[in-house]
Amino acid sequence: MSETKKVSLLDGFKAFLMRGNVIDLAVAVVIGAAFTNIVNAIVKGIINPLVGAFGTKDLENYSSCLKAPCTTDPATGEATEGIRILWGSVLSATLSFLITAAVVYFLMVLPMAKYLARRAAMQAAKEGVQETMEVSELEVLKEIRDTLIAQRGGSHQA
Repeated sequence: MSETKKVSLLDGFKAFLMRGNVIDLAVAVVIGAAFTNIVNAIVKGIINPLVGAFGTKDLENYSSCLKAPCTTDPATGEATEGIRILWGSVLSATLSFLITAAVVYFLMVLPMAKYLARRAAMQAAKEGVQETMEVSELEVLKEIRDTLIAQRGGSHQA
């Protein structure tokens, strides 16, 4: 019985791996990881310097001191006194998220939605034409039936 259970567990696992959505998810994770590098490069190379033009050179350097005085050890970059709030890194991560969401929406979701809508409209039109053909065929068959009935009726009366 344990042999049967092992086989069914392996078959179940194999079926799980071979389902289309698992493969799609794996591809999405790999593409997402590669895409993250592109977005991070855009944020760090373009967006952060543009925003930094109004202050520091990098958004990561924006911070506030909650409990004064805030001093930093120049060798390690760690705070030695005070409580530093690093709101620049939060702003940088938020911009990175918004850029990622915008690129995914405008380059992937929107074109795919338009494509699927166009495909659905073509399918609906094709079904409409087929339905019209079926209706016209039905009308022709009714006319043939009526003609045959009329011919039979005419030959019986004659």
